[in-house]
Amino acid sequence: MPIFTPIPQDDFVAAIHTLAAQLRADADWTPDFIIGIGRGGLVPAVFLSHAIGLPTLSVDYSSQVEDFADQPLVKLAARTQSGERLLFLDDINDSGRTITHLRTALAAAGATPGAIRFATLIDNLSSAERIDYTARTIDRRDTKDWFVFPWEAVAPATTIEHDAAEVPDRIA
Repeated sequence: MPIFTPIPQDDFVAAIHTLAAQLRADADWTPDFIIGIGRGGLVPAVFLSHAIGLPTLSVDYSSQVEDFADQPLVKLAARTQSGERLLFLDDINDSGRTITHLRTALAAAGATPGAIRFATLIDNLSSAERIDYTARTIDRRDTKDWFVFPWEAVAPATTIEHDAAEVPDRIA
């Protein structure tokens, strides 16, 4: 049975402020849009959007519905060709699978190198991918907890358990 670790709302808001401070401190790179990665990055993207005053767009990667996953990436890649910078935000960089997919699809669609960055609330140091901004780091070799973010906490316990069981190597 996995260890379910709730992320309190106050900790979530503090993480958003940490990311906002990192973005403000980065004098060399400022995004034009915050891109929420569905599903876990949608709520954080809205909060970060309000914290730094930038508009939010979204990509629904988790649904695997092409019209809302890969096709928007083509449009977003085109925006970088006109000089826009995009910050993709997710709740956690766990295995790196989502970020790998997004980077590969964006590159294949012709995204301008350097115009895209990634941020997460939690970054797994043993992930296959590195990100640019994070509020907290863990190492899945040591930390096996399944983090329950505030927007997930309203789900039935069986749903949270099912989500955690989908990738057992993260929490085993």
